[in-house]
Amino acid sequence: MRHYGHLTPAQRRALFHREPADFGPASPVRTLGVALGATLYCPATRPRLAGDILKQAAAGVVSMVLCLEDSISDAEVEGAEENLVRQLQKLLREQHGAEDALPLLFVRVRTPEQITDLTGRFGPAIRLVTGFVLPKFTAASGPAFLEALTGAEVMCGRRLLAMPVLESPELLHLETRGQALPAAARVVDKYRERIPAVRLGVTDFCSAYGLRRSPDMTAYDVHLVASVIADVVNVFGRADGTGYTVTGPVWEYFRAQERMFKPQLRNSPFSGRAEGLRARLIEHDMDSLLQEIELDRANGLLGKTCIHPSHVAPVHALSVVTHEEFSDAADIMGAGPEGGGVLRSAYTNKMNEVKPHRAWAARTLLRAEVFGVAREGVDFVDLLAAGLGASS
Repeated sequence: MRHYGHLTPAQRRALFHREPADFGPASPVRTLGVALGATLYCPATRPRLAGDILKQAAAGVVSMVLCLEDSISDAEVEGAEENLVRQLQKLLREQHGAEDALPLLFVRVRTPEQITDLTGRFGPAIRLVTGFVLPKFTAASGPAFLEALTGAEVMCGRRLLAMPVLESPELLHLETRGQALPAAARVVDKYRERIPAVRLGVTDFCSAYGLRRSPDMTAYDVHLVASVIADVVNVFGRADGTGYTVTGPVWEYFRAQERMFKPQLRNSPFSGRAEGLRARLIEHDMDSLLQEIELDRANGLLGKTCIHPSHVAPVHALSVVTHEEFSDAADIMGAGPEGGGVLRSAYTNKMNEVKPHRAWAARTLLRAEVFGVAREGVDFVDLLAAGLGASS
């Protein structure tokens, strides 16, 4: 699979200086962590789950979580498990020989026992599952989940990945955070080759204090949340080889809401070519989503948890590396590991300091590999319009 693979070859040639590369469940975990993009969560209770997966793949979704946890009630778990097994087996029959066209599929479980139980019940359909999402992950709860993952691998004879979700109160509360985050990181480090990304459960963090941000605000406007995001990136997101991809918080809104503040999108990027798109984004509160995606990346996060298909195209459009970013990153990396000094950007608008900017450049080139590099003059509006047009 690849990002923007749902567009025609002609559309991709018009948009990309370098097209996104192919990747799949067997790719290196570091590549997969960057490639996740907008990870669409879907309750495992959906009666047409197999068809939903195919529909979202055709619209450009490359990663999905089939959820047995918070998205369903306690009374629905048994039925959801049965439906999930049935739907994945159906999907395997229908896609036999074409599994590469499916998104990366992760199952969000409630307990460690579900990992081994479901792996056995899936039968041959386990080969459609890339891995499992581990909720409420802490140093105390995490080992049982990861040991169950290892057992499931032995059972099915293939690699299974895990995405821990950091969302428990002890990771948020000031008096325990300083010890709880490093302790959780030490557990994750033992399974580094199985962890493509660490996810943030910001809704649960807000719940601990009875908070909920409005559609006019980003997660970074809620200072309590912003502080824990900073600490998670500090522990899990370092660029010294010890870090992981940390994904952005969920955006909860997908229908028009009563607005209190002015729109966040300027007119000029849309002027003369996409005024209707700007109005559509503002009408559905996507302007705040776009701002949050930009703030995610500025704060060290990549990718995003999504609960509605309409959120996918904005996440992916802002994940594509711009021609200017690529030019700067390539120049910095081209100076060599022993190089130094300052280079003037080819765009003549900034300095590129080789040693301090080298880690940024390496990350940018990895993102360029999986999301592609936009042509000079192509911006997020063009990419967003193409993505929304292909998925509508």
